[in-house]
Amino acid sequence: MQEVVPINATNGTPQHTRVADALSADNASVRLRAALAAGSSADPGFLEPLVERCATEPDFFVRDMLSWALTRLPPEFALPRIRQELDSEHAQARSQALHTLSKIGDGSAWPWITRDTLHDADEEVARTAWRVAVALVPQDEKKDLAAELVTQLGRGDRGVRLSLSRALVDLGHETEAVLAKAAEHPDAAVAAHARATAWLRRNPEAGRDEAMRVVMLGPERAAAADTVASGTAGIPSAGEPGETVRC
Repeated sequence: MQEVVPINATNGTPQHTRVADALSADNASVRLRAALAAGSSADPGFLEPLVERCATEPDFFVRDMLSWALTRLPPEFALPRIRQELDSEHAQARSQALHTLSKIGDGSAWPWITRDTLHDADEEVARTAWRVAVALVPQDEKKDLAAELVTQLGRGDRGVRLSLSRALVDLGHETEAVLAKAAEHPDAAVAAHARATAWLRRNPEAGRDEAMRVVMLGPERAAAADTVASGTAGIPSAGEPGETVRC
């Protein structure tokens, strides 16, 4: 099995080249160790190979290690280069750049989360952008962000909708008015999503499965389904052995 050459090895190969080569190895474990080595050294010389690998790395755990390695670099070096990736034509590059910004948590990156970023056509990018925006938004801009996020209500599958609901819930009370207005939207999907999000605000302890169900059905339909289920619980189906069917 291919192994990463330790970054302090003295075999005549520049350490940046060795680690960069290991970051593109076929074996995910090798790539993971290379990212760990780069992060442990906190050498700005690893910035470019780390950023470049983020755009193409297929393994979730390696991607997370790449982001961690980037957080170890001085922000004055890392942030400008990560910002460039927000304009990449590759969706994964944009998404991973946003994820890394959330890990760094530097508020100076807030202006980079633009309207276009929040409306990215790629749903994974948009989901990451919503989460990062909530983490970085200044207090005095939360209402504007809430107003922007509600324009995405009704978008995507249940995972996308739950991500948006969670982002709106995490914004706090600034979302109350815009959700109330969106609950009256003529598009039934938008209105149901708004009501479900408002329900999540009132029930923050809801588990993921319950939250997912409410987001997809809307609180009214979810409650009706619960009523039907509780009303029929224990009632045997017709024709089961040993039971008399009464007409």
